[in-house]
Parts: sequence; C-alpha cells; structure tokens
Amino acid sequence: MGQWLGIFYQERHMAALICGSLAFDSIMTFEGRFAEQILPEQLHILNVSFLVPALRRDFGGCAGNIAYSLKLLGGEPLPMATLGSDGGDYLLRLEGLGISTRHVGMLADTYTAQAMIMTDRDNNQITAFHPGAMMQAHSQRIEAAPGVQLAIIAPDGRDAMLQHAEQCRAAGIPFVFDPGQGLPMFSGEELAAFIEQADWVTVNDYEGKMLCERTGWSLAELSRKVRGLVVTLGAEGCEVWEQGEKTHVPGVAAAQVVDPTGCGDAWRGALLYGLERGWPLARCAALGNRVGALKIAERGPQNYRLDFDPQSV
Repeated sequence: MGQWLGIFYQERHMAALICGSLAFDSIMTFEGRFAEQILPEQLHILNVSFLVPALRRDFGGCAGNIAYSLKLLGGEPLPMATLGSDGGDYLLRLEGLGISTRHVGMLADTYTAQAMIMTDRDNNQITAFHPGAMMQAHSQRIEAAPGVQLAIIAPDGRDAMLQHAEQCRAAGIPFVFDPGQGLPMFSGEELAAFIEQADWVTVNDYEGKMLCERTGWSLAELSRKVRGLVVTLGAEGCEVWEQGEKTHVPGVAAAQVVDPTGCGDAWRGALLYGLERGWPLARCAALGNRVGALKIAERGPQNYRLDFDPQSV
C-alpha cells in the first residue's frame, strides 16, 4: 500500500496550540527484563546497572511528538515550547516539517530538555528527565488569536501548565488537559482546577487512577465536568467517557511491537485532528488507536508514516 502523506493533503483548518515540552530523547534498549534485575526486597539499597548495546538520539518531547502526529495527519500544529542553547537542530527539524516555530522560544543560558529512556524486552520503560529550558516555558503567553481553534496542555514546566490553562480559559480557547507524567506535581485542588477549566481530559489507566485518587472523583464524575474524558489502555484501546457513560474503543493490532516511546503523543495528535473537525470523541479515539499502532512499529517518536487516509476512520 502506498504511503498516505497527510502533509501533502492538508486542508485549511484552524490551528491547534500545543503547549508542552520539546526535548532530545536518548533511547536505550536493555535486552533483558527489569524485573529480573531488581529485587523487591532490596529496593532500600538499590544499586543496579543495565548494559544497553543499542543507543540512539531522537527529537522528542510531547509538544514535538504531538505536533508531528497532527501535521502528518494534515492538521495545523502550533507548538508552544522553549528550547535551550543547543536547540538549533530542533528548530530546523520543525521548519523542515512545515511546522510553525513562531511560539517556540530559545534560551541561551540553559540546555534543551533531555529524556534518557531505557526500554526492556517487555517494553517496560525507565526514564530520567532533565527539564532544562522547559522550566522557563511559562515565559510564553497565550492570548486570543484568530485561527487558533483549540489547544492541549501537555506535560511541561509546572508554572507553564498552570498559567497556560488559565490563559486558554481567559482567551476562550477550548483545551485538552493532558497531565501525563506531570500529574504528580499537582495537588488534588490544582488538578480539580485544571479539570474545571478544561473541555477534555486524557490520561492513561495509571494516571486515571491517580487523578481519581487525588481529586476524590470517580471517572464517571470527572467526565460530567468536561465535554469528554479518554482513558488510554495501550493495546487494549481506550475508554471514552461522556457525561458518566463509558464506551470502549478497541485497540488496533500493530504490525510489530518495536518501541512504545511517543505512542501516547501520536494518539493525542490524532485526538486533536478529530476535535478540529468536530468528530465524535469515539471516532477521534479510534483514529488515535490506529496512529498509535503505526508508531509502536517504528523506532523513535517521530519516524513513522501514515499508510491510510485519516478521513476513512
């Protein structure tokens, strides 16, 4: 089947503002299993080393990964993020993909965010993250602007996530709250405030449990406070919650399972693509599942290509 390159079939839809990190990912592969190397009864004196024969460096960060997915599908991403003094190559990368960099700042006195990701043979991951310039992302402000239809608040600096959510609300821009690995930074009261401001919420199953625990709301209760809530379940698909009602959207089998890095971001790019077009949330989720299956079959978060027309989902 010929590749469907959404970038060449781009419709003139309004843009999606993508607030989150731009990072360099150093991705390592451990050929064994973490569980066989870490003894639960010895966690209090943990001192382990993993041999990782395979190492590569990719462009990553949730804003970059989501923007890549949305652009590939034919959308108009506007990443809002901050790079460090070493970020010139990332700027060139975005420009080469035809992605606007007008909301991407650069700081001379710090490094770009760096993620060190180690994956074992069961696709479990251990990640170390240096935030770098991301911690200054709140220096970028959101204001009402023609052409911006919606936004996503994805993992970023703590102050940036808090302020960008408030700024989206003040500007009348509907947004997706995607706390991701940033969720533990916030108290129950702060998470409740995000949800009260947001139009949609997306989490994985682990994050969903933590979100419910910290806010004291069930998934059904949470879904009544927004237009829609999606809980992603990996290969099992996802749960779409709307006004207390749950719909299961089945997963899509991947051609092969190679690298899970960036699968959630690929899914979120598809979510934005569907929301831009006014699709039902379940259809957005189905597209996300299909794009996620393409991503997991390729190494790196921004190296996959489409092999279908997204409008056919």
